[in-house]
Amino acid sequence: MPETSLPVFIAPPLRLPVRTIGRRTFDFSRQVAVMAVVNRTPDSFFDQGRTFALDAAVQAAVDAAEAGADWVDIGGVPFAPGPELSAADELDRVLPVVQALAAVSDVVISVDTFRPEVAAAVIEAGAGVVNDTTGLHDPRLADVVADSGATLVVTHSLAAPRRPHPRPHYDDVAREVADLLARRVDVALAHGVREDQIIVDPGHDLNKTTVHTLELTRRLGEVTALGHPVLAAVSNKDFVGESLDRAKPDRLAGSLAAAVASVFLGARIVRMHDARAAVDAARMVEAILGWRRPVHAVHNVS
Repeated sequence: MPETSLPVFIAPPLRLPVRTIGRRTFDFSRQVAVMAVVNRTPDSFFDQGRTFALDAAVQAAVDAAEAGADWVDIGGVPFAPGPELSAADELDRVLPVVQALAAVSDVVISVDTFRPEVAAAVIEAGAGVVNDTTGLHDPRLADVVADSGATLVVTHSLAAPRRPHPRPHYDDVAREVADLLARRVDVALAHGVREDQIIVDPGHDLNKTTVHTLELTRRLGEVTALGHPVLAAVSNKDFVGESLDRAKPDRLAGSLAAAVASVFLGARIVRMHDARAAVDAARMVEAILGWRRPVHAVHNVS
């Protein structure tokens, strides 16, 4: 296709845009990946246990892959504050889903965990990504990733795992988020994780108010300037609901708008609950940017 003149903010300068993650390869200089969400928890903030049963979780993961999701993120412990769940119990939740999905699909599998022992077990079972929403609260997680060759998502958050962080304060939210992410990436590198194994996530809503998250999204370029692919986990978050005055079941349109805006501001992975709608939005953005051809191009041709 002919080269297209595009505003520079659309293509963040990624140092290593081509990544092999799990069984798939991505070129994040011209590709948007959709990460679907499957929470095997009875108390997840959005689906409230809809996929807690093993068969429901496996089916949701398979359905997301068949809907075109590039990878599926499986969680056994919510980010929100709550009672302790043992590593054994967390593994009982996530490991069978990883095993079942890996057996039937080449979709990238990630597991949302902060525990090194859980990460090691799910990587052995076929997961290609460890999605740590605690920002390497336990640096031993980086050792597991370094030894495995899996991809590590380093997320900005402030609280210890499952602990509250009331009334978060930032003097300059985008700068502080970018600075902390840079420091945590340095920790990962010091533990042997390669740069081509790292993705960063600014942590929409995680220990942030809606006003913080909206400003962080507007200034996402300050996070993409770190040079790593950026994951935007915006789906059905409270910043969407509070911006629009919409309850959780009614946040799809706002979530898609936030995802598309994040892509135009530099994100290359979007974490979404409605895989089919998110895939359509991502592929449409790719078509508009000239990164992919239309499936059909016959309108007004004859």
